[in-house]
Amino acid sequence: MATAPGAADGAPALRGALLALVLVGAAGLLAELLLLEHWDDPWQWAPLGLLAAVLALGPALWRRPGAATLRLFRALMLLCVAAGAAGVVLHYLGNAEFETESDPALTGLALFWAAVRGATPALAPGAMAQLGAVGLLFAWRHPVLRTPTTPPGASR
Repeated sequence: MATAPGAADGAPALRGALLALVLVGAAGLLAELLLLEHWDDPWQWAPLGLLAAVLALGPALWRRPGAATLRLFRALMLLCVAAGAAGVVLHYLGNAEFETESDPALTGLALFWAAVRGATPALAPGAMAQLGAVGLLFAWRHPVLRTPTTPPGASR
């Protein structure tokens, strides 16, 4: 009896663990953002929507991964990476604006440090980007995307 490519080396278990990390991380981030009432501005709705979509799509991907579902999941993970990067910039700019209003003489490195350590956690949205990166690792060379003519080592 032949085994599926990658089955002998534990790849399916690792892939399952990566998807579990994405789902647990998405649930935790969504809960955190809801507790922080992260919905004052239309920009703040983006991570809420993305995380809700991850939590809606993830279980379907867990039960029965299909090529279309996996491609949608990859696109969603790319959006999570982009949203995380945009969130870092938006948090930093908001903190920098607040710091310059509080102290107009603040410039350069002093402004940078004040903004990075400001009231809004400037690096916190990086967790969203990390979540997307873990999801992309889950989807990388997924066997569902392998066609009969695609060799097991080829990327698709």
